[in-house]
Amino acid sequence: MLVLLFIILSLQSWSQDSVAVALPDTTAPQLIKKPVVRPRIIKKDSTAIARDSLAKLDSIAVADSIKNTKALRPSISLFKPLPFLSVWNDHPVFRFTDPMRYSVTEKKWIGKEAIFYSMIGLLLFFALIKNGFGRYIQDLFSSYFRTTVKQKQIKEQLLQNPLPSMLLNLFFTLSIGMFLALLFQYFKLGLEFNFWLLYLYCVVGLVCVYALKFVSLKLLGWIFQVSTTIDSYIFIVFTTNKIIGILLLPFLVVLAFTKGVVNEAAMSLSIMVVFGLIAYRFFLSFISIRGQIRLSFLHFLIYLFAFEIIPLLLINKLLFTFLG
Repeated sequence: MLVLLFIILSLQSWSQDSVAVALPDTTAPQLIKKPVVRPRIIKKDSTAIARDSLAKLDSIAVADSIKNTKALRPSISLFKPLPFLSVWNDHPVFRFTDPMRYSVTEKKWIGKEAIFYSMIGLLLFFALIKNGFGRYIQDLFSSYFRTTVKQKQIKEQLLQNPLPSMLLNLFFTLSIGMFLALLFQYFKLGLEFNFWLLYLYCVVGLVCVYALKFVSLKLLGWIFQVSTTIDSYIFIVFTTNKIIGILLLPFLVVLAFTKGVVNEAAMSLSIMVVFGLIAYRFFLSFISIRGQIRLSFLHFLIYLFAFEIIPLLLINKLLFTFLG
């Protein structure tokens, strides 16, 4: 049966050879299809992508932080960090590059604390003299403003107390020196000098002037054999100075700490007091000298112009030239 089945199938295959088979025409043009190229997909690890994105974000953040820290850098460019300080050199905040300049206005406090303490010192100095030698000050004023019979006795008592006389002469020098310094400041003289330097010049100038006057008067008394009369005149001069120093003390307080109309009024009154006491000194001197020696008023005027007024005018001229 198998053989028979094989024979039947072989006969059918040979019978299909006579069937015409259509072959393709090779002469006609044929369309050639190009192969489609698909993009090649490369698979990458997601962790590597995340690392790359984080690195980019870190670089952007560091760049922004560096830009922001440039504005916060210190403006001092005088000091450079040492090369061995790596932490200082590497830290972006402490790099002294690209400095920023700021204009600073220097402010100075100008107060009157020194003048205040100097006034307190003058008041305490006079208070010590007043409490220690109160009787001397009473006799001083009574002998100066009262022409009584006891004036000669009071004068002898005053001459027997050299310590309060010396202290009051020192007080006069300090008080008048302060008055002259405030007077120069009031009239806008010596503004290029410091106030305390000007005050020192005034004190030294007063000491030199009165020392020279004392020596010249003593020399004239020895030359003309009128030492007693000259001693009386010197006593009147220095008594006047002591009283001027005491009476100017309240004016100094007002002149140092006031302005405007009050300051102008105090300055005018103080100048009037000083010139009034000096004029009264000339009157007492003339009375005292005329009672001891024969002296005419004309000779006394010649003395005043030669030894009092002309030297004062010369000193005034030098002060205006020097202080300008």
